Amino acid sequence: MTSKLKIKDLPLDERPYEKLEKYGPEVLSNAELLAIIIRCGNRNETSVSLAQRLLMQDEEGRGPAYLHNLSLEQLRKLKGIGRVKAIQIKALMEFSKRVASTFSNNGKIVIRCSSDVSRLLMEEMRHLKKEVFKTILVNTKNQLIKLVNVSIGSLSASIVHPREVFSEAVKAGASSVIFVHNHPSGDPEPSMEDIETTRKLVDAGNILGIKVLDHIIIGDGIYTSLKEKGLI
Repeated sequence: MTSKLKIKDLPLDERPYEKLEKYGPEVLSNAELLAIIIRCGNRNETSVSLAQRLLMQDEEGRGPAYLHNLSLEQLRKLKGIGRVKAIQIKALMEFSKRVASTFSNNGKIVIRCSSDVSRLLMEEMRHLKKEVFKTILVNTKNQLIKLVNVSIGSLSASIVHPREVFSEAVKAGASSVIFVHNHPSGDPEPSMEDIETTRKLVDAGNILGIKVLDHIIIGDGIYTSLKEKGLI
């Protein structure tokens, strides 16, 4: 019986994990990066060989982008790719798509809509035990200039004053801002205090010539956009 081929049987400089640690991810081939994701091969192939064979099935030469177009079921039907590896690959493809949608061509983060804000801050803010109020500063191209922590504590208890909210925006030359705060309860439904505070800040921004694009309230895995609710 043929023994299972393992990455640890390869020379040290050919092992993807060690190469990434020593030289950085940039030096790894597409197959080596994919091999790290799928982790193990089979009795006849290392994870690198399996990844190489998988990528070579793309007849149009699109590289890793080829995997985006394969459904979970199509992946599972490929030789050497079972349920777990198919799920790992689909998760990677979705994650890379979300990252790509957040960045513009020059590598700067672009905030186009409320879902971009959610992708940027959901995981950071969804489990916070106190309310944290942040301001996202953007330029005329909606590119992120700076993310500012304004206050900690509920909007009714903490002072969210236009002076503190807009001072960094003025210094940074921001053309627009987006407000973000979390609800520790997990329910992102805006309170009357949220709505009143937002309207006051919108008025202040208009005086300063800085447009308030939205106010996003982060809950536990869900969010509310005051703009989408017609409250801005």
